[in-house]
Amino acid sequence: MIPHISVLKNEILDTFVDTKGGIIIDCTLGFGGHSKALLSKYPNISVIGIDKDLEAFELANKQLESFGDRFSFRFGNFSDVVEEILKQNKIIGIIADIGVSSMQFDNPKRGFSFSSDNLDMRMNPNSNINASDIVNNYSLIELERIFKDFGEIKEYKKLARIIVDFRKNQKITSGKMLSELIEKNFKKTKIHPATLAFQALRIETNKELDELQKLLEICNNYNFTNGSKIAIISFHSLEDRIIKNYFKQWEKSCICDSSVMKCVCGNNHKKGRVIYKKPLTPNKDELSQNRRSRSAKLRAFEFIRN
Repeated sequence: MIPHISVLKNEILDTFVDTKGGIIIDCTLGFGGHSKALLSKYPNISVIGIDKDLEAFELANKQLESFGDRFSFRFGNFSDVVEEILKQNKIIGIIADIGVSSMQFDNPKRGFSFSSDNLDMRMNPNSNINASDIVNNYSLIELERIFKDFGEIKEYKKLARIIVDFRKNQKITSGKMLSELIEKNFKKTKIHPATLAFQALRIETNKELDELQKLLEICNNYNFTNGSKIAIISFHSLEDRIIKNYFKQWEKSCICDSSVMKCVCGNNHKKGRVIYKKPLTPNKDELSQNRRSRSAKLRAFEFIRN
């Protein structure tokens, strides 16, 4: 098992270097690596951590118990919990690491990997639907949709048809069975031929893009104090595109439709500034220590009140 290493930890710390003090929400607590780094570096902040995996919380809590009441925990989907926290507290920062933790990926019982003996992929083990349900019960059209939209697989129709034909005779019960089926029918490239299919199934199982979009909509409608920041780490283009588009929109003063000849919106809608014009990515040292960080991108936004 690869030990968990928090991705882009130093870059997260640098993002909040000028923080005066207050509460930061860690939407994806995981092992608590980012929260621990922030609490250790900046003694004037507190952290509220959110996670839908109680196993992760138990491990993170051991790391963070020494910080006493500077750390607290909320259980659930971050898109559901963040709004309540924002209503009850003055928040000066939000961080989110949108990806599977090493603990989840490497645990064969969680069913995320190509070699797993089951096919689960739920970040919240109490969720109603898992990847096996999707593979064995979704219609051909539904499978085509998730492989096209969430996997961006060129031959999404072929993949969906292979799965539907195979399951007529035998249920697909494991990550190993599914990966071998895909490997048998698709050419090998730089990445394992099942990589994008597993990505698509994981996103659908956990409604990851819906979660991210809901978080950004909540932030869009919240009146942050001057200097508050949101920093989000993503691992594939679908997530990164959503984050980039929201941040780009928040920088606009005029939000009129491009077809409008004259501004009618008031031209005063700018929420702040994008902190990094290009997303931050792991440096050579981090890549050498943690190969799984190679696709990580950090985007950050600072809310500025006029």
